[in-house]
Amino acid sequence: MHTDHDRCVRAVQSHDARFDGWFFTAVLTTRIYCRPSCPVVPPKARNMTFYPSAAAAQQAGFRACKRCRPDATPGSPRWNERADVVARAMRMIADGVVDREGVPGLAARLGYSTRQVERQLLAELGAGPLALARAQRAQTARLLIETSALPMADITFAAGFSSIRSFNETVREVFALSPTELRQRARRGRPVAAPGELNLRLPYRAPLCPDNLFGHLAATAVPGVEEWRDGAYRRTLRLPYGHGVVALRPESDHIACQLSLTDLRDLAGAISRCRRLLDLDADPVAVDDALRADPRLAPLVDEAPGRRVPGTVDAEEFAVRAVLGQQVSTAAARTLAGRLVTAHGDPVEDPAGGLTHLFPTAEALAGLDPAALAMPATRRATLTGLVGALAAGELTLGVGSDWEAARERLAALPGVGPWTVEIVAMRALGDPDAFVATDLGVRGAARGLGLPATPVALTRHSTAWRPWRAYAVQYLWATADHPINRLPAN
Repeated sequence: MHTDHDRCVRAVQSHDARFDGWFFTAVLTTRIYCRPSCPVVPPKARNMTFYPSAAAAQQAGFRACKRCRPDATPGSPRWNERADVVARAMRMIADGVVDREGVPGLAARLGYSTRQVERQLLAELGAGPLALARAQRAQTARLLIETSALPMADITFAAGFSSIRSFNETVREVFALSPTELRQRARRGRPVAAPGELNLRLPYRAPLCPDNLFGHLAATAVPGVEEWRDGAYRRTLRLPYGHGVVALRPESDHIACQLSLTDLRDLAGAISRCRRLLDLDADPVAVDDALRADPRLAPLVDEAPGRRVPGTVDAEEFAVRAVLGQQVSTAAARTLAGRLVTAHGDPVEDPAGGLTHLFPTAEALAGLDPAALAMPATRRATLTGLVGALAAGELTLGVGSDWEAARERLAALPGVGPWTVEIVAMRALGDPDAFVATDLGVRGAARGLGLPATPVALTRHSTAWRPWRAYAVQYLWATADHPINRLPAN
């Protein structure tokens, strides 16, 4: 979009927040870059130029606006709508792959050469993987500077910088303030967070309907791993360097995020996973406008616009839970998952609540005794086949995985049918066009709306909802009186 100068100018002149994260406005006279919704008086059109990423603006010598904080915008929805190499690379960079494994590690995961990855990212985003990772490190550093009492030396390495010098230079270059000045500016009138605790604001594009999003997470919460407490969804996180506990609470214009991490190097990855869990980078206006074109769905969209697709913080965990949930009630699936957690999950401490474990890894579950599982033999075989494929690396469901390849590998596993494949594609892989045509709730809702109710006919009708069929599922599910569709009582 950044190449359409006139359209971008109109968005800036109208302070249109819908385009935050889609592109960045750089002002040639001040050498500052902003988000489109920046509240300051817009510059003259001839003094504006546009970039597809904050990294590209920074690389061109522009510094972040202190008023609108363009580095804190929602991410571009493009990276969660697409499954091409650039989108997969962006999801992995957000998850910290470049910081942990370097550009060669990123390229290896994508199955391309380093040069090919760099060329494609530069062509579309105006910045290569190192510049994109550097922009993310700058944002992580800012969060730690402003929300913690950590010494700057600790923040340097927690944010992924190799030296204090590079940390200081990057912060000054991007924000036009020293780290100390950033902290002093943020502290004015604000209480200091408790030791080991980070309080963050996760932005999103309005509107956002929290009912089905948090309702679904709370209703399906696995005991010991997840809980709803004091108006917040809380869960444990298994992260590359350690583990953490997060509490997510819906507010009027953001999601309040309280994080406790055993290793602060996991901050950027934890935030990225929480954003995917809550689908916070979605473009709800584009989604809802497309679904409103179907007169059967339009009243549902108008009644509660901005429904998101509840995701996951761990794709392998969700795949296991999807198999446990085959043909059983929500309560039964929670019970089965809770037993696995107690027997095979790693214990954690949670002084602020009732969380007790991390969900077990596929490697931990690969050695379980199928006879100990209280479910039919066919589903036991399905579960052991799934965890075996995950543990052996024969099935990849990570943020950079190829959606269609994952579907094919899942479908080849014994006992994994279309419902399981599509529910994993929807909530674990994040495919916005995943569609569970065989789901009883979807079929019942379709029948009640006068839509075709057989899987084949409903799939044919659903082509008009593409590429947003996963969101259509949320609106269809919302017609039922079920706990997943409402916020639980505090």
